[in-house]
Amino acid sequence: MNAFADWLFVVLWGAGVLLTLVPLVPATLLILAAALLHEALVGFGELSLGLWLALGVLALLAMSLDNLATLLGARRYGAGRAGLWGAFLGGILGLFLGVVGVLVLPFLLAWLFEYLSGRKPEEALKAAWGTLVGLMGGVVAKVIVHVAMGILVIRAVF
Repeated sequence: MNAFADWLFVVLWGAGVLLTLVPLVPATLLILAAALLHEALVGFGELSLGLWLALGVLALLAMSLDNLATLLGARRYGAGRAGLWGAFLGGILGLFLGVVGVLVLPFLLAWLFEYLSGRKPEEALKAAWGTLVGLMGGVVAKVIVHVAMGILVIRAVF
């Protein structure tokens, strides 16, 4: 049963890391649930309290990074509230268009919302670019944190 639980965690963790790339999917929670399921299958004996605390801190970090990176990227390039809303709505609508939609629609709607809020086209373009850079930076940071979470668990169980 331990080998099954170990490999089940690895598979679910890998899925969680991949799902980090999909907006609105709670990949961090999937990784935590995979660790909890692993522990339930092995009798709650392999992961220490310290490791659970570390996973909790990393989970909070992952959930914060997404929003913080988007905000910092947008602010760095001069985006306003309109651009952030455009990028957010573009991310949601982009889910229905696949990977290209997830990348293109946040950029386009951030530009459109900035433009409609009274900015010149060049300023709106710069703000939209910053929003996209922030979004992608947040995703990369979350992937790194999710990988770290999995490595912590794998080191404890294998």
